[in-house]
Amino acid sequence: MTEEELIQGCVKKISSHQRLLFDRYAGKMMSVCLRYANDQHIAQDILQTGFIRIFDNIHQFRHEGSFEGWMKRVFANVALRHLSKKKLDFREIGEHHVDAISEAPSVLSKISEAEIHAMIRMLPDGYRTVFNLNIIEGYSHEEIAAMLKIQPATSRTQLLKARKMLQGLILKSFNLITV
Repeated sequence: MTEEELIQGCVKKISSHQRLLFDRYAGKMMSVCLRYANDQHIAQDILQTGFIRIFDNIHQFRHEGSFEGWMKRVFANVALRHLSKKKLDFREIGEHHVDAISEAPSVLSKISEAEIHAMIRMLPDGYRTVFNLNIIEGYSHEEIAAMLKIQPATSRTQLLKARKMLQGLILKSFNLITV
């Protein structure tokens, strides 16, 4: 079944099409959910809510970009709504000084995608959210600021600190630094 047929079937609320859409995209969308939630159960709640939102609003998909990209934006927005109920904390986390050694660039070739995602989930909520929105989803700091009701400078600072902390976690996992 083509993607267009699948979308049209979901617009018509045909349950077999909805099930097929879920089966086809649940894994990828769960990855999106896990980037924002640091807990498997919360990610599953976001996944379920996201698919409900997809099925309720699939008629709004305008075919102006990729369907998967549209779905990812829906899931990111659902995750952000969930996090906004939790009140994201954008406080300062203690500075971590990273003294990288010269072998650090080779570390990236030795780390798996799953390990990187696990480290991203270890970031504090504010860092993780801004990191995902900017680096993974491609939103500008101005867009992030509007979504999270923060200043663009706060978004930039959170991203900088997220990157530093992530770098430290990666290097520490390979025993290349001491924190």
